[in-house]
Amino acid sequence: MTPDYYQEVVDALAERGVTLDALAPMVIEGQKDHIPDLPYETALTSIEHVLHKTESQDAILTGLALDDLAQAGKLPEPLQTRVQEDSSTYGIDEQLVMSILGLYGTISWTNFGFLDRTKPGIIGELNDAQKNGGRVNTFIDDLVAAIVAAAEARIAHDYK
Repeated sequence: MTPDYYQEVVDALAERGVTLDALAPMVIEGQKDHIPDLPYETALTSIEHVLHKTESQDAILTGLALDDLAQAGKLPEPLQTRVQEDSSTYGIDEQLVMSILGLYGTISWTNFGFLDRTKPGIIGELNDAQKNGGRVNTFIDDLVAAIVAAAEARIAHDYK
């Protein structure tokens, strides 16, 4: 049986300022045109479901480790510079999240595209922090967008 690293993932996200309580309103906002009265608990439960998936856990832990290694200057060049600068032609961060999005169908991909382009809430804060000389967040902003996008897609598929 595959171990569940849910709590480790939640703790690792929280260490970087990302709480599930910050993500749930984004899921509600993303679904408001389709489910105007989506309960907070439904959004939170959907996020938790996404985070219990092994593929999600592996993608998140891998991405966070790469951000940490880049922050510490421990990646080999030229990878160190490309990750540290979040180079516009570096797309592995988006590729990594496909393992999360693939669990919830194409709707999660379109949700992610919107979130990645508009960068609402904590997604934008994480992205801006790196651009303003802060912590390396090349992977975490996309991972957070993928969690929200997948949770939205899960709701879209299951909500009656």
